[in-house]
Amino acid sequence: MKQKKHPESLIATALSWVDKETDAIGTPIRPSTSFLRNPAELDRAGRTFSRDDNPTYLQPESLINQLEGGAGCLLFASGMSAMTSVFHTLNPGDHVVLPLNVYSGLRDWLNRHGKRWGIEVLFLKNYNSASVSNSLIPGKTKLVWIETPSNPTMEVTDIRAISAVAHAAGALVAIDNTVSTPVLTQPINHGADVVLHSGSKYLNGHGDLIAGALIVAPGQEKLLKDIQGIRNDYGGILGAFEAWLLLRGMRTLSLRVKAASASALELAKYLNTHKKVTKVNYPGLESHSGYDIASRQMHNGYGGMLSFQVKGGEAEAKAIASRTRLIRQAISFGSPDTVIEHRASMEGNDSPTPSDLLRLSVGLEHIDDLLYDLRQALDG
Repeated sequence: MKQKKHPESLIATALSWVDKETDAIGTPIRPSTSFLRNPAELDRAGRTFSRDDNPTYLQPESLINQLEGGAGCLLFASGMSAMTSVFHTLNPGDHVVLPLNVYSGLRDWLNRHGKRWGIEVLFLKNYNSASVSNSLIPGKTKLVWIETPSNPTMEVTDIRAISAVAHAAGALVAIDNTVSTPVLTQPINHGADVVLHSGSKYLNGHGDLIAGALIVAPGQEKLLKDIQGIRNDYGGILGAFEAWLLLRGMRTLSLRVKAASASALELAKYLNTHKKVTKVNYPGLESHSGYDIASRQMHNGYGGMLSFQVKGGEAEAKAIASRTRLIRQAISFGSPDTVIEHRASMEGNDSPTPSDLLRLSVGLEHIDDLLYDLRQALDG
């Protein structure tokens, strides 16, 4: 009987693919924009044009799909391109439900463009199966969105419970799995229909790439084909070099995510004891309201990102961030460098993020150095 490989082995070997032409273990880059057509049969057959048909996509798409347990994966030019492609499948008048504390870029896009195109959008502050169930309009609600843990407040959503009520009303469930990654959570196993990633974060993991990915669950193959058409029509494709760069970064995904998660837990425990900290938002703490749910649907750790709130409000939060030395102030997350950010300032005046909150994306530095830097910044 053939042994099923562990995810760590699939990741490290990138599915053990070998280039058939050269026997190279490393993945080749195929930058060609055009592919030779059979002169005797000029109808479209095989590959024709690189916009939606580049062979460099195949290996990273296959790896991500297998890690997520999907029926197919599509790479996109960015996480936003992947996310908005889902909304492009909707029609004017369709109703969607999302948590208020969702990725700010998506929230802004829906308010600026989605509503203008006739999508009826409902953001819920308290996001659970009961509140979602009460907000669904059978036959009209077409999509329920999940982001867990949420960025940056680290709220945890019960994927299985939300999926059950959404499916009962005839709605699809899409989830942004960027923060958790498939190393920690496989949302399709809990009922999700579509999984999204910003490949710029943990998948690539080196802070040198913009990319996105979308995976559909078994049974949603028609949706995958529709979204593939949207990707082609809108041109939201990834370049061949970027696809190669994504796969190269993914080979260390498991090691990076587990290491960052372990350090994040230690930092969260320390922050939870500091007199200047009023609240730590990290699902790995037993005091977190979503700890039990996170423990059921997350494995190998609770993620490499956390946030915390401090006494003194916005001014003190910004002062603390300015005093870090090893930890640098920067946007984004999921790279080897630990970065800190006053998130509300970046999100703008309508941000639901508390003004006393700092988001910390934990990297791969030694835990003692990170603890020292946080301690001196808080005590300074």
